[in-house]
Amino acid sequence: MVFDQGRLRFCRTRPRVFVITDIANEPDDTQSLVRLLLYGNEFDIRGIVACTSTWLRTSVYPGEIERLINAYVTVVPNLNTHVHPENQYPGAGDLLGIIRQGPPVYGKRALDPDIPLSDGAELLIEQLSCSSNDPLWVLCWGGTNVLAQALQYLHKTQSVSAFTDLRSRIRVYAISDQDDTGLWIRTSYPDIFYICSVHAWNSYALATWTGISGDLQGPEFPDFGGPDTTKVSPLWVKDHIQKIGPLGSVYPDTQYIMEGDTPTFLYLIQNGLGCAEHPGGEAGVVDRVVGADGRCYVSNRATIWRWREAYQNDFAARMRWTVEGAAVANHAPVVVVNGDQGPEPLMLFAEAGESVFLDASDSYDPDGDQLTFRWFQYREPTAALGLVIDPQVAVLEITSTEDPGVPGGKVRITVPGPEHCAVRFGTGSKLPTGQTLHVILEVKDNGLPCLYSYKRIVIQVTNAQLLSEGQKL
Repeated sequence: MVFDQGRLRFCRTRPRVFVITDIANEPDDTQSLVRLLLYGNEFDIRGIVACTSTWLRTSVYPGEIERLINAYVTVVPNLNTHVHPENQYPGAGDLLGIIRQGPPVYGKRALDPDIPLSDGAELLIEQLSCSSNDPLWVLCWGGTNVLAQALQYLHKTQSVSAFTDLRSRIRVYAISDQDDTGLWIRTSYPDIFYICSVHAWNSYALATWTGISGDLQGPEFPDFGGPDTTKVSPLWVKDHIQKIGPLGSVYPDTQYIMEGDTPTFLYLIQNGLGCAEHPGGEAGVVDRVVGADGRCYVSNRATIWRWREAYQNDFAARMRWTVEGAAVANHAPVVVVNGDQGPEPLMLFAEAGESVFLDASDSYDPDGDQLTFRWFQYREPTAALGLVIDPQVAVLEITSTEDPGVPGGKVRITVPGPEHCAVRFGTGSKLPTGQTLHVILEVKDNGLPCLYSYKRIVIQVTNAQLLSEGQKL
């Protein structure tokens, strides 16, 4: 029986990403790049630039990037049998041709008049300028002086309006400040979309990105006890990643933290959980989670580790794609809600106090695996005046409308009354447009490893009649 690749998960668009990495400083950049390459079919990779950082001040290592890509290209033919025909992996020429290096100097020294514009900054300018519609995600795994050089050059050579337009296309996700140009960028150009954990010098345990695996450090990790360490342990990595084929063989052992840079693109993976331009998903917001120890954790790190089983299983499955045939390996479920398929959120309007019906019965598994459905409200992204998950965030009532053929595949979502979700907090005045409430459908298969896909349903509450508590039409 021929495996039908056309039934696999499909991405209509691919976010443009530009990686700046202090690779060879320690193994985690190499680890993250291996993972990124396995998701190359879901990204439009526009550059991979070797840079410096506070831990690697005078050297850059583009050759290490080339070494990994040479291992990757040996498995591309097999990888392409596991993905949708319109979401194929980039080839050797596509990636080897976009390797560059940044200035081999630390931080703002790169902005001095005697330091020439680096090849990496030139490529960044080129990629930033080549599209007026799609944002460019600049993923900063080390220092940010490549981006700083590019901005300084554009400031000098572009008109005010042209430079403003170019800045509007930039989306930065930085793994803390690893040199002194990050602060310079944010203060010089505060209009740039910039995600970064800002903390005291070397206080990395406070950063969001440590949720990827920081709990392996022990009790000093702030969320220690919450995350399940099993799937980031050296033994798990060895068995499920390092032993699997030529790409797994170049995945190094962890020195300090496993894949500290991966959260920059977990946020962008098109599994239906997140939306790049809005908070939420893997590495997206501050979350409130019940940990493996039964305690409740409210932290920035939880926004990553709460999804650990899903992202590690997916990583392991993709590594197996490098060596296994499509008929043998596992592939993620395809989620369809109310006829809407794809990773984009399903946007709905609902009047306060009314119900909406959601039907995921058309969802399927391309391997024929059994599916399990779980619906839950994702309260964290909803805006509120107070702390994360505030009493001000209205609670949705989610009720299963049983279908024996698809257990859990159909639900009724009841929006609370307008007094809970369509008033201005503080004054109590009625609002015609209320809160934006989020529901996540998680669909899990029973393959090995079990894989997850998601659909986010975003419900915009309305109160067209400006009703208040107890009033009815």
